[in-house]
Amino acid sequence: MLVKLIIELAIGGLCGFAANKIMNGNSSSIIRNVILGLIGGFVGGLIGNLLGIGGGWVTGILLSIGGSCLVIWIARKLIR
Repeated sequence: MLVKLIIELAIGGLCGFAANKIMNGNSSSIIRNVILGLIGGFVGGLIGNLLGIGGGWVTGILLSIGGSCLVIWIARKLIR
């Protein structure tokens, strides 16, 4: 159980890091990347379920990165 949680946090951090780089972010905070990855994974999972997409590791990671990019974009629009 603890190992699964650690793996999920690591994958969330990597997805948040990838989304940060895709969106030309300047933050290198590990905690911010993990939070972005986890929120993005949730958002990406919701979008994937609505569209009927999902079912694998690669699809989940791509949806997490896409969801993280969407979260970054929305946050930038709200801050301005």
